[in-house]
Amino acid sequence: MVVVILLTWQILLTIFLTLAGLEDRKLAAMSGMLWGLNLLWIIGMGGLSISLRKYVAESVVHSPKRIWLKFFCFVTALALVEEAITTTMTNCAPLFGVKMGEVYITASANYFDVVLFHSVVVFLPQFAMWGWLLKRYALSPFAAFLMYGLTGFINEALFAGPNPLMLAQWILVYGLLVYLPANLFNHLPDRRRVRWWLYPAAVVLPILASIPMVMLLLLVIAPGHPSIHFPPMGAE
Repeated sequence: MVVVILLTWQILLTIFLTLAGLEDRKLAAMSGMLWGLNLLWIIGMGGLSISLRKYVAESVVHSPKRIWLKFFCFVTALALVEEAITTTMTNCAPLFGVKMGEVYITASANYFDVVLFHSVVVFLPQFAMWGWLLKRYALSPFAAFLMYGLTGFINEALFAGPNPLMLAQWILVYGLLVYLPANLFNHLPDRRRVRWWLYPAAVVLPILASIPMVMLLLLVIAPGHPSIHFPPMGAE
């Protein structure tokens, strides 16, 4: 039911932007990019996740070693795929009737710049934290989906400012990164029972885990690297 509400929210928001785009070419371009994200990642990956979840859970029954590493590699691979989709949408700006950089949904049009200096590199400590949580506690894949989705919303709010209208989108986008890989832990024995405080902790701990990486990026790896490579979308 929660997923249905989130998906309905996201589709209605995109429809609203599409209608508003009848009078504004930038909103039209943004709605086109969001439709691509909706279809290719949220609906496409969502459908695959539901179809493959039992296979993923059963794949480790006879090979339970290094589940944390399998999870980390799996979720990182999915993050790379998701960023490939979003960066492609940014590069499709001319197809949606605007110049490159007028409308965008990633910080750069360069895929490697996006994943190495803006997104996936920052998420790696968060994925490591989630692997530890899932190995230690009996968190369900759906709980992982929802909790990391909320973490993703906070990630985006810290980067670009809070926008409650985008809550459903970020829960769906980030949540699908961990949902399918979290099924690797379904049959893992001796995980601890989940207490209520673990749910808010699971939202905050990944953000805290990523702080050293953010500082490393800002001060050592790429000091002075722009947070966004395009002008503000409201600028003419």
